[in-house]
This record gives sequence, structure tokens and C-alpha cells, in this order.
Amino acid sequence: MLKNIAIKNFALIENLTLELSKGLNIFTGETGAGKSIVIEALSFVLGARGDSGLIKQGANKMEVSAIFEGVIWPKSIKEKYNLTSNLNLYRSLDLHGKNTVKVNGKNYSVQVLNEIGNSLIDFHGQHEHQKLFNPAEHLTLLDNYAKNEKLLKETEEVYKEYQILKAKADAAKMSEEEKARLLDLYSYQLKEIQNANLKQGEEEEINEKLPSLKYAGHLKESAKDLCDLLDSEGAACERLNKAAQILEDMAQTDRNLEDLAKELAQTANNAQEISSALVDYAETLDIDPQVLDNLLSRQEEIKKIKQKYGPTLEDVFEKQKELENKLNALQNAEENIQTLNKALEKQAQKLISCSEGLRSQRKKAAKLLSEQVVKEIKPLGFSDVRFEVALEPLDFPGPKGFDRAEFLFSANAGQSLRPLRNIASGGEISRLMLGLKVLLAGDVQTMIFDEVDTGISGNTAKLVGKSLAKLAKNRQVLCVTHLAQVAAYANKHLRVEKFAKQGKTAISVLALTDKDKALEIARMIGSTDANSAGFKHACELLKEANNA
Repeated sequence: MLKNIAIKNFALIENLTLELSKGLNIFTGETGAGKSIVIEALSFVLGARGDSGLIKQGANKMEVSAIFEGVIWPKSIKEKYNLTSNLNLYRSLDLHGKNTVKVNGKNYSVQVLNEIGNSLIDFHGQHEHQKLFNPAEHLTLLDNYAKNEKLLKETEEVYKEYQILKAKADAAKMSEEEKARLLDLYSYQLKEIQNANLKQGEEEEINEKLPSLKYAGHLKESAKDLCDLLDSEGAACERLNKAAQILEDMAQTDRNLEDLAKELAQTANNAQEISSALVDYAETLDIDPQVLDNLLSRQEEIKKIKQKYGPTLEDVFEKQKELENKLNALQNAEENIQTLNKALEKQAQKLISCSEGLRSQRKKAAKLLSEQVVKEIKPLGFSDVRFEVALEPLDFPGPKGFDRAEFLFSANAGQSLRPLRNIASGGEISRLMLGLKVLLAGDVQTMIFDEVDTGISGNTAKLVGKSLAKLAKNRQVLCVTHLAQVAAYANKHLRVEKFAKQGKTAISVLALTDKDKALEIARMIGSTDANSAGFKHACELLKEANNA
């Protein structure tokens, strides 16, 4: 369970510490108040991509730490990193794009942090809906539900070996001229990838560093201009100090001016501190232009390699392995062709056998998942809903077996089952995704929903709130919502507010008391008066949620 998160200089957050509880933790606030910034900060400390552009203006780095208690780890992760049930995570990112990551006080890479983070929390962000419109994701979701990880890994390994044998068999049948042509081509391509000397995580590291390096000159010049405006002879600081002294002298004659004198003195002091901070900030921007040139050149080199062998770096690494196997097959093509064909046939049968095992598991899981999805989402305002996982066979198995999967959906009586991407509305997708998350949550102890209530309202919103509360009985749930009907089910209700502080925009998060909850829910309905009908309705929603 996530116990605590501390955020410093992240976007609009200067310094914020949040204590979370078991059950349903709800975040509310006006549109644009910064609710999602807290979720972004949590994603950052769990290994998501960092952006130095999110560092609060005037700061040198942003920092986020998180404390988890009572973690139940997958065995592989626990043993790999020697983890215990209590976990302390820390990550910072500076203006130069340098990450510092600590797991229980030990230094690790962002990649390790991401691996650990994926075992801790299941995120449902605002972009997750799009996954349900992509049939390529459906087979992955089905396999996750069926717990087919072991079978999938076995099938992938068998398929790789099949491809190696096939390449050898094909090479043995080639003419010497064709063989020489391919040897030349594959050698050239492999050498090009090897000479690029690509490294895991390198692209993300470059993308994090570049923004602050690109605009270092402009930022430094702007900081210098600001310092001149604030602290040169006759500039703002000097004038403010003179004004503060005059007002202080006036306050000695008229005590009614004392508060104003104190405020002006504080403003003068703040202006001086800002000027000093800008001087320090400008010093951090003394960057060697060659560093930027080298990074831009490296970025362009990686881009060209991805264009030829990608589209992603992972694809390039896979292409490198593929080329190595093909070259090996061509260089050893003199093996007995009969022996190769027998080995290939044997491996094909092994691949078919693995794929049939996967298909059997998938058929059972597809039937059960279809039934459970209907059962799970029917109470969410779907009286006549139907859902089916359709499996279609491929002509020959690939690395994931024989099957192609697609989710079919019908929300209304008399409507035939059709592909999800063709018919589901935003509100329907929100509820369906919630149902799937409940069923696919597995052993993850903390789940985060960032505006899962998109496109819903009224009684349906109340049903979604009830479903989230049910989910939160067995695990911790964090949810950002705009709906009063959902917020009423909170075990812990946190209000996010944006405000001006000494001429800067800042964010605060306040844990609400029972009375404050009612006032906040009334505000969400559209009422700010504790004596209004809206406040009375808010109290009724809270009472109904407490009795659910």
C-alpha cells in the first residue's frame, strides 16, 4: 500500500507531502486545479519518463519520494532486487536531465525503477481508453487474464528456434550467387547497427536532457535581463526598499499603516531573494555547446537507425539478433539439407503443440472473461449488455500462437455484437474499462484511476462510485474525479486547490473532514452555500454511500 508521497519542485508543486489511506482515496478540485499533477508525480517516482520542463521555475531539480508498506512482491522481482515488504523510493531530475534513483537507499537506474513500479501500482490514465479500441491489445489482455505467461514464453522460444532452423533450411537451398548477395547485405546491415553502439535507455536519457540544453542560452539571457530589472542601480529592488523605508517611517506616525509596511517590506525582501535565486539559476546554465551538439548528433544517428531498422529501439535490437541468426545460417548452409528439413519439421510440430496448448487456455479464458465482464458491468447501468471475446485462427502459428483476439460489444437490446472500436461511446468505454480493470487487477495492491468517469453522469455515476468502493475493499484505490456521486464513496477525500502565493502559482492538497466533504461535494454539484438544497443533496449522497 502507498503510505506517503512527498513532492518537491514538480510543476506547480513547491513542497507537498501526502498521507494516503487504505480503501478509496478520492482527489477532487476545480478544472485545472492540478489534480493530475499529483498522479504524474507518482508516475515519475515509479519510473515513468521524466521531463526537465516540469521542474518548477527557479528550482534546479524536482524530487519525488514514496513510501510503501506491506508490499506483496512477485517472487522474481523480490529475489532479483532483494526487496522487503516495506519500500522507500526516491527519484530526482535536474535541469541537465540527470536522474538520481534510490530504492531503499541504494542507487538504481530508471529502468529498474520502472520494473519495480509496474509490480506496485496499476495505472488507468486518461489515455488508457484508446487501448480498448486496438484489437492488437485484446490478445494481451486475454493472456493476462488467463495467466498464460509461462506458455507464452515457451511458445516464443520455440518460435525463435523454428525461425533459425527455417533460415538455415532456406539458405541451404539457395544458389551461390544469391547466398553471396545476402551475406553481403546482412553483413552490411549488422555492421551498421553494431557501429551505432546502441544502449538500453539511451534514447530516453537524451530526450530528458535536451530541452534544458537547447534553450540554455535563451534561459540564461532571460535570467540576466530579469536580474537587471530587479537589482541594477535604480531598479525594482532598490525602489522597493526605498518605498518600504518610507512606509515604515509613515507607520511610526500612523499605526494603521503597520500591516501595509510589513507587507511591503516582505515584498522587497522577496524581490531580493528572487534576484539571488536567478543569479544561481543562470550559473547552472553555463553549458558547453559541444555537449549539446554531441547529443543532437547522437539523437539524429539513433533516429536514422530507427528509420531503417525500427520503428523503436527495441525493434532495432531484435533486428540485430535476427541478422546474426541469418548470417549464421548462411555461413553454415552446407549442413545436410535432409537433416535440416527433419529438424524443421520436428520444430514446427513442437510450435503447433505449444500453440494448441495456448489456444485451449484462451478458449476457456475467453468464455469465462466474457461472462465475468457482463456480470461486472451490468450493475453499471447496462441492463441488456453483451460482451464476447472472439478468437480467430491464423494459418500458421507465430510467436504468440495461432490466435487473433477481438472484443465484441453490444450495449442495447436488439443490437448485434460488433467490434468495440465501432460502437462504444466514451461513457460505455469508461465503464467497460473499469470492469476489465477489476477482473485483471491480479495481485496489484494499489490501483490509480485518473478520470475513469469520463462521459458518465447521474445514476450511472453513482453506480461507478459504488463499483470503485467495492474494488477498494480489498486494495488501495486512488481516483481523480469530477463527479459528486463518485466522490461521496471516498474513505479519504483530498481537495486539490490552485492559488497565488507571492506572485507565483502554487498547489495545495487538503484532507477533508466530514463537514468539509459535504461542502466539497455540494460545490461539485454547483452550490457553495451550506444552507442550500445542493448542500442537503450532498449530505444525502454521503449518507447513501456510507450505508452502501
